[in-house]
Amino acid sequence: MKSKGLCNSKNICFLKLPLLFLYPRFKSDTGSRYNTIMADEDLMIFPGTASLELTASICEWLDVPVCNSDCHTFSDGNTFVQVRENVRGRDVFVIQSTIHRTNDRFMELLFWVDAFKRASAASVTAVIPYFSYGKGDKKDEPRVSIRARVCADALEAVGCDRVVTMDLHSPQIQGFFRIPVDNLLGLHALGDQVQKDGAENLVVVSADTGFAEEARKFARYLDAPVAISVKHRPDHDEHSEVIDIIGDVQGKTALIVDDFVISGGTLIEDARDLRSKGAARVMAAVTHGVFSPGAMKRLADSEIEVLYVTDSVENRPEPLIDKIRVVPVASCFGEAIRRISRRESISAMFPE
Repeated sequence: MKSKGLCNSKNICFLKLPLLFLYPRFKSDTGSRYNTIMADEDLMIFPGTASLELTASICEWLDVPVCNSDCHTFSDGNTFVQVRENVRGRDVFVIQSTIHRTNDRFMELLFWVDAFKRASAASVTAVIPYFSYGKGDKKDEPRVSIRARVCADALEAVGCDRVVTMDLHSPQIQGFFRIPVDNLLGLHALGDQVQKDGAENLVVVSADTGFAEEARKFARYLDAPVAISVKHRPDHDEHSEVIDIIGDVQGKTALIVDDFVISGGTLIEDARDLRSKGAARVMAAVTHGVFSPGAMKRLADSEIEVLYVTDSVENRPEPLIDKIRVVPVASCFGEAIRRISRRESISAMFPE
């Protein structure tokens, strides 16, 4: 029996092959690996050394195991990584904040992405809860590097397919990448905890003018008014001078909001100025609690009664003091990973 086909003017015939043979990706049987929807139990999630606890919490929330891998630092400072599971044709997620030995953590992340791609992973998503080089987002002085752009280029160069992070220092950093970037919001987790603790008569205070738009979102979520701290940073010593507070804080509970805290100097100066302007209480909610050495003592002696931070950073140089409360965000990252694997919307997680 001859196969039916088409012949051209030179009597050369071409078989009419089924479309599914030519393009097997579109097979529709539910048991096929060609399906675009991945079951939760098929998720492959690996930890970086800076996010071991957060990775375990995310995997517990998703009810999947933490995948096996090794990372060693040799005596000369070189980092060695090895994937201990078969990732061929799989969608992989690696979770790594880049902080406290920032350069080492970032290099480790690059090595992980490279290892997964060389092991034939179908895709690699870098989940970076705290992207510390996000502060280097512009050329605001002569002859300086735009460090966030350099990091973006490096991640793409080793084959990263997607980035998931939380509260980038500047949202426009997403434009440094030519791959998808999902910038999750910490305000819902922090805001829910503030409400749960029963804070009343709130006014949300943006730590500076650059965070004003995010502060307005925070204020809308808490149904509270907003104020803005106007300050000047003369140099790179992580200290700033408060010029004025725009907004009414008299007799209110002031909640300072920001994306990260390092030395605590900015929050402490804001708290002192807010109290002088008549605020009854001062609290703070900050997504990334980095905390450099000495920050705990400065915060302990400050006007801040409670400081909420997420667990996006876990390898801090000092133990946390009692007035600092850590809010878990494993459910937020877990839901984002689940939605990515199911090809669902991320923005639907954060309704206005």
